Amino acid sequence: MKGVYNLIMVFFALALMFSCTDKQDFNQIDDLEITPTYETSVFYVKAQESIINRINGVSFFSQDFNFDAFAEPFFANRVLSGVLTYELENTTSKPIEIILEFLDENENILDTEIFRTDAAPTSTLTRDVAYGPTGKNLEIIRNTSKIRLNATNLGDNTSASSLPDPAIILRSSAKFTLEVR
Repeated sequence: MKGVYNLIMVFFALALMFSCTDKQDFNQIDDLEITPTYETSVFYVKAQESIINRINGVSFFSQDFNFDAFAEPFFANRVLSGVLTYELENTTSKPIEIILEFLDENENILDTEIFRTDAAPTSTLTRDVAYGPTGKNLEIIRNTSKIRLNATNLGDNTSASSLPDPAIILRSSAKFTLEVR
């Protein structure tokens, strides 16, 4: 019986030695591709109707926002795609137009987004703008150093909304997917 036991142990030892195993490849880390997604707020602008009514003329807001998202080469060289999301709320008694201009370092216009909303009551306008393989050219975002926002009152300067705290609110966020090797 002891001989059969030893024979079985030898058989198992040989089976383990000659079993089907792949040669270990410790260079697989070189093939690893990680694509994290980063999300951030870009800007938030709010203007009360009382302020809009005090401005002479129809243009009531103009501001440049610094946009250095791609100033760092690590980020700029690895971005695969991105989405800028805008939300526009208008609880004022005025129709509003907002123009966003994407400018390079020399203030050349690379792209423009135009938003128009009627006087309240309106629903929140949401717009997603894709950049990369399924949207606009990614170079627009890569080369943008400044975003210029101009808001225009398309109505009068005397009417007032019956809603509490009437205002125009524009907020935006960005979500970018990177390739990290």
